[in-house]
Amino acid sequence: MAVGSTIEWTEATWNPVTGCTKVSFGCRNCYAERMAHRLKAMGLVKYRNGFRVTTHEDVLAEPLKWKQPRLIFVNSMSDLFHEDVPASFIERVFEVMGLARQHTFQVLTKRPERAAAMSDRLPWTANVWLGVSIESSRWLPRLSSLKEAGAYVKFLSLEPLLGPLPDLTLQEIDWVIVGGESGPGARPMREDWVKEIRDKCIDDQVPFFFKQWGGVFKKRAGRTLEGRTWDQMPHIPEHAGPVAAGLPGSQPHRSFS
Repeated sequence: MAVGSTIEWTEATWNPVTGCTKVSFGCRNCYAERMAHRLKAMGLVKYRNGFRVTTHEDVLAEPLKWKQPRLIFVNSMSDLFHEDVPASFIERVFEVMGLARQHTFQVLTKRPERAAAMSDRLPWTANVWLGVSIESSRWLPRLSSLKEAGAYVKFLSLEPLLGPLPDLTLQEIDWVIVGGESGPGARPMREDWVKEIRDKCIDDQVPFFFKQWGGVFKKRAGRTLEGRTWDQMPHIPEHAGPVAAGLPGSQPHRSFS
C-alpha cells in the first residue's frame, strides 16, 4: 500500500530520497527535518542518517505495485533535485514514474534550476507534475527555472507564505497552492497576501488551492478563506500520454476539477 498522507493536496507520499539542507528562509522551521530526527530516535532504519540526504533503492519500485490510481507527492521528506542526489538516481525515479501511468506524481522542489538543467535527459510523461516552492518575492526567480523544465503540469507551492507577491505572474502555470507556516515557531501570514494571489488565479483562470492558515494550532485556524474552502485542482485528460518530444513549454488544456 502507498503511504497515505494528511497533506490536503495529495493522497499518498513516496520517498525514494530522504534528507535535505536549507536553501532559503522558508526552510527555517522545516517539518520534514523535525520528523526525520523523530523517526531516527524511534529506530526506523530508513532514517538512520537523520536528515542527511540518503537515497533508498529498496523503495524505487513501490508505485508499480500500487494498482489504485492516486496522487502521489514525491519526496515529501526531501528534494528530488538536491545537489547530493545523483543524476542517475533522479533518472531512475523518472523511469518508475513513467511506467506507473496509473498514478499522478507531484514533484516539488526548491531547486528548479537543476530540474531545468536536466530536463532534456528526463522523460516528462503527462503524469509527472513539477512544482516549485516560493515563500516571498526574493525567490520569484525560481519561477523562471520552472518554466524552462519540460513538465506537462507546472505548479506553485506558495508555502509557507511569508510575504506578499505583488509581482507574481501566472503565465504557463497550471495550479497554485497557498498555505501558512505551521508548528513550533510558525511565522504569521496575512489575509491580504492570500487574497491578492487568489484574485490573480481567478483572473488568469488558474486553479487555486488554499491549504491552511497555519500557526501553532493549525487545525484551530482552519483553511477557509472568505467563508469557503478553495480546493481547485488541474484536470489532466485521460490517456494524455507523454509531452511531445519532452519540450519545455508544452502545456495541457487548462480546466478545473
